[in-house]
Amino acid sequence: MIRFDHNYHYDPSYGYNLDRLLAVPAPEAPLDFVEFWQERYRQTIAFSTQYHLLPCGNHAGFAIYDLSYQSTAGFVIGGWLLVPEHQEIRQGIVIGHGYGGREQPDYHINIPETALLFPCFRGISRSRCSAIPEQADRHVLHGIENRHDYVIGGCVEDLWLAVSVLLDIYPQIAGRIGYMGISFGGGIGALAIPWDQRIQRVHFNVPTFGNQPLRLSLPTMGSAAVLKQYSERHGHVLETLAYYDAAVSAAYAAQPAHFAAALFDPVVAPPGQFAIYNAWAADKSLFVLEAGHFDYPNHLAQEQQLLGELTLFFGEHRFNL
Repeated sequence: MIRFDHNYHYDPSYGYNLDRLLAVPAPEAPLDFVEFWQERYRQTIAFSTQYHLLPCGNHAGFAIYDLSYQSTAGFVIGGWLLVPEHQEIRQGIVIGHGYGGREQPDYHINIPETALLFPCFRGISRSRCSAIPEQADRHVLHGIENRHDYVIGGCVEDLWLAVSVLLDIYPQIAGRIGYMGISFGGGIGALAIPWDQRIQRVHFNVPTFGNQPLRLSLPTMGSAAVLKQYSERHGHVLETLAYYDAAVSAAYAAQPAHFAAALFDPVVAPPGQFAIYNAWAADKSLFVLEAGHFDYPNHLAQEQQLLGELTLFFGEHRFNL
């Protein structure tokens, strides 16, 4: 079992070793879970994205474009598109962010012949708006009293429409679209991807929203702590969260997935991360991180090793049809 010196009032490994983490199950799905997501997907992809691209320079071998597109419920999503210079585009990857948002693209991801789209999910960073609070502890509660209005569902729609934008810009990459998501973005991806067969290959790094009942029972510094406090005051939260459980959604996945899941994580409890991995129904591989959301001696070495695996995982996809 991984042990680190820390100042948390709880153990961020939660007493789980790897064998026990690999046995964490998903909760039971609501009876209309599949219908809920399939209908939401059907309605969303019929939506016109009305995207706009504005060239804004070059960096690290990429041409950089400011990107905005129309999403559902009147929200405008901002972000970036990175295009490798002097290369044919054979593949596209949508890359989601954590709950801290993002202020620039990730220039260290460099997969040949691959366009990278970085959307900021509604209410966050370049998609800030007055209708949704940006702070994570308020954002995660927005609309939670009704499963149809919950902001996390809107973020899933933002992801689906990011795929539509990529296909509008590069129709030749149909059949070669991937997704990468970390933490919050990993949870959004795990909710979104089983219903969207336009996405063929995915990576999740310390994904959240896995096994919501277990997640809310564990002490944490992340969004689950806010949800737990809200549930104790108001009740009924799990009635909505049952439809936003990434481990439940994972059971319907058909796409191969690469996971990076942590043994120690004070923000996204490892049992929730592994619940998503364990439930993922398609081919999958696991990279075990010593820790997530935490600086540790082997952090940079593990990040470099992980980046190498992802370059191979997505690089091979460029030619698979």
